Amino acid sequence: MTPILIVLTITAGIVALAVGPSWLKMQERREMQATVRQALDNGQPLPPEVIDALSKDIKRRLPSRARDVRAGVILFALGVGVALTACVIGQFVDHEAFAFSAFGAIPACLGLAFILLSFFNSSKD
Repeated sequence: MTPILIVLTITAGIVALAVGPSWLKMQERREMQATVRQALDNGQPLPPEVIDALSKDIKRRLPSRARDVRAGVILFALGVGVALTACVIGQFVDHEAFAFSAFGAIPACLGLAFILLSFFNSSKD
């Protein structure tokens, strides 16, 4: 019975870490929308701070040159790391592991695409 509880506890912790922040953000948005709806129903004007707070999340998600470069470098490094790891394992342990170095090409190509995309992105942020 104890191993089952350990596995369930670890799984519940991982799920809580993955789902918890998005659930909390959703609850915060609902409360903000209810407050704004109530204020508008009562005929009160919205202050500029509330409008800025509502549009803050949209501005944060816009693509930027720095974000593209950052994602590109991380993905490229991940691809190179996977390829080098497969090459080292293929050299010293199993010669057939060289074929797995091709799996590093997928994130590496995505990283290069993000880096190239950063040159075409017009935002300076």
